[in-house]
Amino acid sequence: MPPISILDIIDIILVAFILYQLYRLIRGTAAITIFMGIFIVYLFWKVVELLQMELISSIMAAVFGGGVIILIIVFQQEIRRFLLMIGSRYMGGGNSSLERFFSGGTVALRQKQTDIEEIVRGVEWMVDSKLGAIIVIARRSTLELYSEGGEVLNARVSAELLKSIFYKGSPLHDGAVLIESGRVYAARCPLPATDNPNLPPRFGMRHRAAIGISELTDSIVIVISEERGKISLAQFGEVDENIKPNDLRKILTEELI
Repeated sequence: MPPISILDIIDIILVAFILYQLYRLIRGTAAITIFMGIFIVYLFWKVVELLQMELISSIMAAVFGGGVIILIIVFQQEIRRFLLMIGSRYMGGGNSSLERFFSGGTVALRQKQTDIEEIVRGVEWMVDSKLGAIIVIARRSTLELYSEGGEVLNARVSAELLKSIFYKGSPLHDGAVLIESGRVYAARCPLPATDNPNLPPRFGMRHRAAIGISELTDSIVIVISEERGKISLAQFGEVDENIKPNDLRKILTEELI
């Protein structure tokens, strides 16, 4: 038996890390059931190979011959979420010194802080007023595709604008607000709902839409429940509930600045 080297240990750790991240992405979704089904079929193939059942073994070999393509098709959404998570969470999220220099340095950071404060003020008002809302804040992914069907505003972020959009008498209150590059890009935008079958029954269409857009982009999505007056935050297909305004301010600062 050859000795185990440091590289072997690193190799094992990396594989375990990747498998853990993949499990996090598919945990609680329909994908975990599909994965288990594929795994059972694969075990069955190996058993018939062992028993030398030539016909069925050759058929299954032909099916699994395009295994990589099949996996990409079946797990397309999960692979997309995994790559978005890696790009946003582990590649610095665009906060390098060089990017800060070209985006205006300290001035740009101060403007981001101002935008975050305006968003939090608007959210606090909506919570107190028990107004339902969904606010999508872009990081690296562009949200232009999801503005179709909505109203393009391209206005500076402000609490007053968010209040006027989600006020019940406003024609723009039904749908999501998209915020990108410090601008309220669009309002009244329909969002794709998640197909996760294991969400709690209390999650309505706003939460399902928030999870759906967070699965397809690296955005941070704020959801305000109209019935409960609570704040939820969706990222990478996962939801944190009962977020307090101060916690929201801290999270947005950490993620965006």
